[in-house]
Amino acid sequence: MRVRGFRGHRTMTVYPYPAAKETAMPSGPAPHTTSSAPAGAFGCRLLLVRHAKAEPKQESVEDIARSLSERGRADAARQGRWLAESGPAPALVLCSPARRTRETWQLMAAALADPPDAVYDERLYGAEPNVMVTVLAERAAGLGCVALVGHNPGVQEMASALCGSGSPGLLEALAGGFPTAGVAVVDLPGGWDALTPGTGTLTAFRAPRG
Repeated sequence: MRVRGFRGHRTMTVYPYPAAKETAMPSGPAPHTTSSAPAGAFGCRLLLVRHAKAEPKQESVEDIARSLSERGRADAARQGRWLAESGPAPALVLCSPARRTRETWQLMAAALADPPDAVYDERLYGAEPNVMVTVLAERAAGLGCVALVGHNPGVQEMASALCGSGSPGLLEALAGGFPTAGVAVVDLPGGWDALTPGTGTLTAFRAPRG
């Protein structure tokens, strides 16, 4: 199965999830970032988050059970503070069930006054862009701003596929790699069921130590 030009699809069991709570969508660019789209020029906003730095792989620990390193925990908390101070605030979080992605979002959410609902969907573990598109279409209907916490290379591939515009500096930074605990803010012209490569605007790209 292929969805609007995005590659890759896997069918996996989905965890049940609670109803989402709608929250206000920010109207302008966040501090410490470069804006490349005027306020209100988008239909929905996607925050793509790569999990923070994890402990090294070990034969005795399954990949899905790897926890964050000390640096990763600090970076995730730092990104959470940025999110709390400058937005954008998601109405829903879609997250891989891997321990490192769950810990990343939990540390980020701890900085928020009113954390949104989080959905831990098995399909997002190591997901390719096409799977992310499918999950967004199923889960995010009617919401203005949604965060997706996942893994590379899928997160960077998703951001690169969606972003057809943005400031040259932001696009160049994205092309250079998506760091652990990095956050890309992508403004999109339509709904979650109409994601198409090249139609998004990269509004912000935040590294935890940048």
